[in-house]
Amino acid sequence: MSLIEKVINKKETSQTPIWLMRQAGRYLPEFKKIREKNPNFIKLCLNENLVQEITLQPLKRFNIDAAIIFSDILMLPYGIGQHVEFEKNFGPKLGELKDVDLSNMNEDKFVKKLSPVYNSFKTLSGHLQSKNKSLIGFTGAPWTILVYMLNKQSPKKELDSNLRDISENKKIIKVIIKYLKIHIKNQIKNGANIIQIFDSWAGLVENKYVGEMIYEPNAELVEFVKSLNVPVICFPRDTNDYIEFVNEVDPSVISLDYNVDIKNIVKNIKVPTQGNLDPNILLTNKDNIKKHTLNILENFKYHPHIFNLGHGVLPQTDPIMVDYLVNLVKDY
Repeated sequence: MSLIEKVINKKETSQTPIWLMRQAGRYLPEFKKIREKNPNFIKLCLNENLVQEITLQPLKRFNIDAAIIFSDILMLPYGIGQHVEFEKNFGPKLGELKDVDLSNMNEDKFVKKLSPVYNSFKTLSGHLQSKNKSLIGFTGAPWTILVYMLNKQSPKKELDSNLRDISENKKIIKVIIKYLKIHIKNQIKNGANIIQIFDSWAGLVENKYVGEMIYEPNAELVEFVKSLNVPVICFPRDTNDYIEFVNEVDPSVISLDYNVDIKNIVKNIKVPTQGNLDPNILLTNKDNIKKHTLNILENFKYHPHIFNLGHGVLPQTDPIMVDYLVNLVKDY
């Protein structure tokens, strides 16, 4: 059992485990070299050899406790036939959802299209098991996937009007959930021993729709993952109420953004926690990193906790600062 799995199972450990969201990718020089030669991001996510290499890059540099598969939450819309591309200095661009022939899509076609992703898990799983490290698979949450599929790009801070028709959107959510379950099942089947669900745009949902768009879909996925005997981490970024989310969804672990009051979380949440250093702190200096890191570690001293960031590693982050952070946590 890896250190992270021990914490999830609320066993005592002598160290706090650590991994970082977006640990494999855009801030590492070795990744940048690969990316320069592979400008098509979707094709890169489907290149089994490079996915394995990129996934392991941070473990070669840092004493972290898990690898997270190098992939993207938008592999789901790609898998069901929506056009997805990534434009430099802009981000994702998706095609019109009306052009997607969902009536012609089925599980076999979906799995075949994403088979390189699942094949990547097989080799990685054996390698990481021998080192007693976790292999994390992931998906976007139904609401967040819906936002991208309808908005066709990152929404930033506002929603298009077509995202406000709840009755119509619930039909699409059902399709998304169906294929997310297939996606999760195949990641686990091929070696993922933890699943993280990213609800990156949870904070954009109006309060009156939080139950329908956030709690219910996430709860359905959490129940599904648990039925496969694998723990599930939920990250409902910028949600208005982490405590209510945990009560309604019951994840194995709740991952926290960097805006939360951690003293309140420790008092009111019983499940293990993950997070929540502001990634901007890594752009400052070692003294500042140490101050904020120790504050988090002290607050979660008597609560099962996995150290992480409150969002992904920023592209301009110096790997030396990441190494400093990891060693701080490991030496605590």
